[in-house]
Amino acid sequence: MALEVNEALLRSLTPNVLSILVRRGADFAAAEDAVQEALIEAVRGWSTDQPRDPKGWLVTVAWRKFLDATRADTARRRREDLVDEEPAPGPAPEVDDTLQLYFLCAHPSLTPSSAVALTLRAVGGLTTRQIAQAYLVPEATMAQRISRAKRTVSDVRFDKPGDVATVLRVLYLVFNEGYSGDVDLAAEAIRLTRQLAAAIDHPEVAGLLALMLLHHARRAARTAPDGSLVPLAEQDRGRWDTASIAEGVGILQAALARDRLGEFQAQAAIAALHADAPAAEETDWVQIVEWYDELVRLTDSPVVRLNRAVAVGEADGPRAGLAALAELDGSSPGSANGGHPVPRRAAVAAYLHERDGDLTTAARLYAEAAQQAPNLAERDHLTRQAARLNAGRGR
Repeated sequence: MALEVNEALLRSLTPNVLSILVRRGADFAAAEDAVQEALIEAVRGWSTDQPRDPKGWLVTVAWRKFLDATRADTARRRREDLVDEEPAPGPAPEVDDTLQLYFLCAHPSLTPSSAVALTLRAVGGLTTRQIAQAYLVPEATMAQRISRAKRTVSDVRFDKPGDVATVLRVLYLVFNEGYSGDVDLAAEAIRLTRQLAAAIDHPEVAGLLALMLLHHARRAARTAPDGSLVPLAEQDRGRWDTASIAEGVGILQAALARDRLGEFQAQAAIAALHADAPAAEETDWVQIVEWYDELVRLTDSPVVRLNRAVAVGEADGPRAGLAALAELDGSSPGSANGGHPVPRRAAVAAYLHERDGDLTTAARLYAEAAQQAPNLAERDHLTRQAARLNAGRGR
């Protein structure tokens, strides 16, 4: 009787099998190709007879695929000594090099987009087609991107500790891609971050996992039935996932207790304060401003300062928010662009001007923000805001 192949099991085993081949001496590109071939054989063969040791089976088959490719490639004769060192079939070693694989895929020589694609392929176990669909690019384009990334890291050795901060930035990039195609990248990023948290005891890894869970908890309420965006203040909080919120808050509290504050913990603390408010008007904006002050100290990011201006506007009034916005770029509070092209600045300025009663300026800035919007849903939302204010002024 045919059995359904456990795709989740294959994906969970992929990074460890790949890291075992690399540790044995295979370069990354050749090892990844061999693992993919082994996965294909698993999909074909396990439907009738799944092995008792799936990981050991994959390691054995992938290693043989690698050796076959090595023998056939005369340009790689320097690896022929590996042929005589083939380990006997049997249980795979319990050593887990997945963490090193994270570091390799987030190598500083890679561009952010290449690091994300390689992480999804090598650590996440996604196919090139799935990754291409998620990024809305042709499969051939994504294949080239992944191939270049593999060549870039092929000569990187597993002998130095990696940069956790770089790995976390890559995972956060994956999370922020959200959902498209048949792969939910937000859920995939949470899965990978859980895996990383199990492999390394680091408060910022916990902070990122908490942040993802708290943001993801609001997902169902973020869009209306017609697909339009629903701002945080207008969301139906009854649709928020309370289990994810509780888990995220618990993880965050344990991380903060270690007194090694980082930017992801601070962002998670802000998300937790939003989640804690039964209604938008009960949000503790004063404490949120304090957390943004911590974030400014940690990162001095223009985007953080922009978000802080919104929080100041809620805590101390729209004119205080506009003053904070002016500090961001050295402009007057009514300036549309200021001195720096900070993403979404015009949208924040529009919101604060509307709360201050300057509807003419707000409508103009909403229209300007719509032209700069990074996606269609956000553009439509901002366009509707401009139209709403213009219609109100007309009446």
